[in-house]
Order: sequence, then structure tokens, then C-alpha cells
Amino acid sequence: MSRTSVETGFSVESIVGALGGTPKPLVDAIAEGKIRGAVGVVGCNNPKIPQDHGHVTLTRRLIENDILVVVTGCAAVANGKAGQMVPEAADMAGPGLRKVCKALGIPPVLHMGSCVDNTRILVLAAALADHLGVDISQLPLAGAAPEWYSEKAVAIGAYVVASGIYTVLGVQPPIFGSKNVVNLLANGLDGVVGAKFAVEPDPEKAAVLIRRHIETKRKGLGLPHIDPETIHLPEKVAA
Repeated sequence: MSRTSVETGFSVESIVGALGGTPKPLVDAIAEGKIRGAVGVVGCNNPKIPQDHGHVTLTRRLIENDILVVVTGCAAVANGKAGQMVPEAADMAGPGLRKVCKALGIPPVLHMGSCVDNTRILVLAAALADHLGVDISQLPLAGAAPEWYSEKAVAIGAYVVASGIYTVLGVQPPIFGSKNVVNLLANGLDGVVGAKFAVEPDPEKAAVLIRRHIETKRKGLGLPHIDPETIHLPEKVAA
């Protein structure tokens, strides 16, 4: 049996503490483009799809593109087994995120607790929004549940979107019998709470959706950004 090390238990307080007691260094890193944004990758494993593939692949693509990842619950177990939750994993990240992680001595994938601790992610998002004086929905943030299956995941996803965070599901929810419900969750909510759901089972494509979303939010805040329309799947994947 092989073993791997993990670094766990990053509360909001410990993250802010590592930044010197204020969210400003993280805000500055995002503003400068060293960190493009942040994504909460959460949720269970689903017996209908290969175990851990969605969590690990999506996380790898995000950190490669300088996007900080925070994880909880079963997703964290997958990332831990993949070696993504130790300070040395900074070498897996893009140049900007790598530099920040090495300066602070933290992994590019931060464990924030069990599956019912997702509120901690929202508390951190609220701290960033308060520091900038904007709504959470304006921040370059996203959520993802690549392998979810349980009923509580539905409730968690609903309050994350209701808080203003765009969320990508890797498994189709049982709503496709109603066009009205699909249109509400995938489009209509955006005009009400500033966020919506998307469904994309391929973690490579999900990473592209999230990157486009983050760059769109950066543009909206007047931060240096990449044209979202230029972000595409790598040719070898698209083929």
C-alpha cells in the first residue's frame, strides 16, 4: 500500500493569518494576475464515473493556469492521493500561483474541511468581497462538483449559486424533464443572484468553462485579463 502526505485544515483564519492578518496580499496577487482567481472543488465520488478522475483532472488544469483551488470533503481525499495538497505541489502550478505558494509555504490546493464546511469557502469569498467593496458575484470565483451524487450536494450547490458563485456540475442533475427548471438554473438565475449552474461531465471542458468565467469577471473588475473567447481546449484533447 502506497502512502502520501497531505497538509490539511486551512480555516479562513489560518489562511488570512498566513497572509499577514488581512486579505490584501491575496487581493493584490489576484489584481496583479499572479493568481487569476479561485475555485472551490467539492463533492462526493460517484459510482457512475471513474473515481477521482474529475476532481484530480479539473484541479490539475486549474492550478496549471494560476487558479487557486480550495477543497472540502471527498474531493480533498482525491486531491490528497494525487499529491496536490502539499507545499511541494506548487511545482505543479503555473508560474504566478507557484511563486505565491512558495512565498507563503502553502499548497496550491487548500483543504478547508469536511463536505459540510463549504460555508468556510463562502466566508473567505465574503471577506474578499468586503475588502474590495464589491458583491461576491463580481469576483473571479467559481465552484465545481465534478463527481457529486448525494442530496446534500444539491442543497450546497444551491446556496453557493445563490451567494453569487458560478458552479459547474460534472454529473447531470435530475431536472431535465422540465425545460423551465433547466432554463432557470442554467440561465435565469444569473439575472437574479448573479450566478448560475452549468453541467459539463468532461473535466477538461469544465476547466475551460471556469477559466472563461474567471477572465470575464476579471474584465468586469477592470483587472488584466485574457480574452475569454481565446480560451479553448488543447488541440490534443479536442480531437
